[in-house]
Amino acid sequence: MNILPAADALVRRDLSHLWHPCTQMHDHRTVPMVPIARGEGAWLIGTDGRRYLDGISSWWTNLFGHANPRIAAALADQARTLEHVIFAGFTHEPAVALAEELVRVTPAGLDRVFYADNGSAAIEVALKMSFHYWLNQGHGEKTRFIALTGSYHGETLGALSVSDVALYRKTYAPLLLTPFLAPSPDACEAEPGEDMAAFARRRLGDMRALLEQHAHEVCAVIVEPLVQCAGGMRMYHPDYLAGLRVLCDEFNVHFIADEIAVGFGRTGTLFACEQAGVSPDFMCLSKGLTGGFLPLSAVLTTTQVYDAFYAEYSAGKAFLHSHSYTGNPLACRVALETLAIFREEPVLERNRALAAHLSRRLAPVVDHPHVADVRQTGMIAAIELVADKASRRAFPSAERRGLRVYLHGLAHGALLRPLGDIIYFMPPYVVTTEEIDHLVDTALQGIEQAIA
Repeated sequence: MNILPAADALVRRDLSHLWHPCTQMHDHRTVPMVPIARGEGAWLIGTDGRRYLDGISSWWTNLFGHANPRIAAALADQARTLEHVIFAGFTHEPAVALAEELVRVTPAGLDRVFYADNGSAAIEVALKMSFHYWLNQGHGEKTRFIALTGSYHGETLGALSVSDVALYRKTYAPLLLTPFLAPSPDACEAEPGEDMAAFARRRLGDMRALLEQHAHEVCAVIVEPLVQCAGGMRMYHPDYLAGLRVLCDEFNVHFIADEIAVGFGRTGTLFACEQAGVSPDFMCLSKGLTGGFLPLSAVLTTTQVYDAFYAEYSAGKAFLHSHSYTGNPLACRVALETLAIFREEPVLERNRALAAHLSRRLAPVVDHPHVADVRQTGMIAAIELVADKASRRAFPSAERRGLRVYLHGLAHGALLRPLGDIIYFMPPYVVTTEEIDHLVDTALQGIEQAIA
């Protein structure tokens, strides 16, 4: 492996005290810790002056570039006015205006907004709200959830309970709720010659069978629309979402759409649900909501759900869930600026052109003997590395082939942080075609080294 030299005193200070997320800290004996001084557009600049093209939008959050001057100006302006106030019994313009704008741009019927401060917290809100809705309606027997195989919804206990990625879940299994799992509509699992739409319809049959047996005890079905991101960038046809909406209505269960990673233009439309023409009962948003500037999440739901909690205090129906930084004015203000950029600039049109360029660049990789699949939905693309193409046999996980691609990327000015042996691309929307070329070229060179 091409290991970068050890970094400066900042890294030594870091390793003396910090514990980083999703990291075996022992790795940093050999894997470089990268100290970043500043950001500029699609690039991160290290304390040593090295530049890294952010091919993963810093965990899928950054939309319009690091240190975006327009968003930064809105943040600075708000900081001079109101930084925070308790959101129980108090309100402020940024929170109200953001709620109005979210209701305007999301699918019809989502008329109520509940704020939290990260994606996992949004999932917790949606799960609790769904359960509590049915309880308030006299259906306390509804205590279970349905999720998809390969799903990922976050790492707090509730969110992890409806996730199905063993890497994250298995250690904490004794602490978690047990969901019913419906087979994923992931197109990679289709039979030879079966197109994505036909396979999605077949998987809807599996969901129907599950609901026929368990709907009486199920609060909601939760899915990541179109792309199961942390589960391996698994992608499926919009027909599945359309059919799921019909099934949820038929069997009287809620439909929770986790658009935390796929919302705000990642899939080619502002929200992935738009491609199926559906409106869920709950939509969870975070990550790109603030353009990558500050932590904020929102759960949108219907008036019907809201009304189930609206009663005299003595009825005991209130939704008693809170976060200290609920509705933070700074975060709401930068979210408003992020949505203003979508409203005033041709973001989605430009994204479609960038996605088409990325698709063209990745096309030759399809026939690579160690690539099982190249898949793409909008501004999300993935290359799955395997030991054997015909059988899709994976490389032994201990060989960490994807890590080799990551290290090659760092050595050549690109941040490519794979999911196991799945190399993916999710760059900020300010990326240029030339920068996409750099990401793809660097990834392909790294793949050749990784499989050697």
